[in-house]
Amino acid sequence: MSGYSVTEASPRQKTIAAVLVMTYTLITLMPLVWIIATGFKTPADAISYPPKVIFEPTLEGYVNLFTTRTRVTQEQLQAMGPPQTWYDAIVRQYDMVIAGPSRYGERFLNSVIIGFGSTFLSVFLGTLAAYAFSRFKVPLKDDLLFFILSTRMMPPIAVAIPIFLMYRTLGLSDTHLGMILLYTAVNLSLSVWLLKGFIDEIPREYEEAALIDGYTRFQAFVKVVLPQASTGIAATAVFCLIFAWNEYAFAVLLTSGTAQTAPPFIPTIIGVGGQDWPAVAAGATLFLLPVMVFTILLRKHLLRGITFGAVRK
Repeated sequence: MSGYSVTEASPRQKTIAAVLVMTYTLITLMPLVWIIATGFKTPADAISYPPKVIFEPTLEGYVNLFTTRTRVTQEQLQAMGPPQTWYDAIVRQYDMVIAGPSRYGERFLNSVIIGFGSTFLSVFLGTLAAYAFSRFKVPLKDDLLFFILSTRMMPPIAVAIPIFLMYRTLGLSDTHLGMILLYTAVNLSLSVWLLKGFIDEIPREYEEAALIDGYTRFQAFVKVVLPQASTGIAATAVFCLIFAWNEYAFAVLLTSGTAQTAPPFIPTIIGVGGQDWPAVAAGATLFLLPVMVFTILLRKHLLRGITFGAVRK
């Protein structure tokens, strides 16, 4: 009998697959590595041609990201005496002094509040709606599900002007509540569709057994369905957060100060003589961290959620 198996890959096939995966990983990570490296370059190194791969790292980009600076004369610099901190020394190289903190911290906090707030609402409301569509006889269920999905197909710019006029009338422009409600409305369609698929895979017999044991419908939902659907909830939360975290069009149109998030703020960082690319790269690097940490924390649930229901017993 031959040792060949139709289910087991040959050593050659495994080698080719490993090479392809490693190549794809390197190509995918290259832009991210370049952004992180640019955050530690000087402005001159960041725009040098040919691009510098080997350079002397500096924290100038991060200093410029978190501070506002003003130019002074040499006489004023000499009157101030020697710099008191390492970041003050970096700024004085350009005949400037630190005037105060920048607004990046506020914009970053706005992103956290709006992103995680809308993600929680999207998953919470989406779970309830998905359970209703999955377990109850809803009139015109298919039509309603298609209508919910169709809202996701619509490009944001198509409704940007009506939403801007509506928000201005309601007083929701440039507010955290307004952005949370908007991102929740946009993400809700994705949340409902994803979670309905997960809940459909949970056998109804589990709930029926809980109801026979004296549980109410709500208790059966909380103690039986939710634990079984945790993988789907985690996967849905990651996708909803990614959209709300990276959204740009609505943030530019509907916010300007109080509730402005980091995406429209980062490209406006100006340095000496133009765009401060190290500061922009530093801001982008820090902006990636919360989503990366959130995804890593939920990675086990995410992988299980993606493959949930793929194999039926």
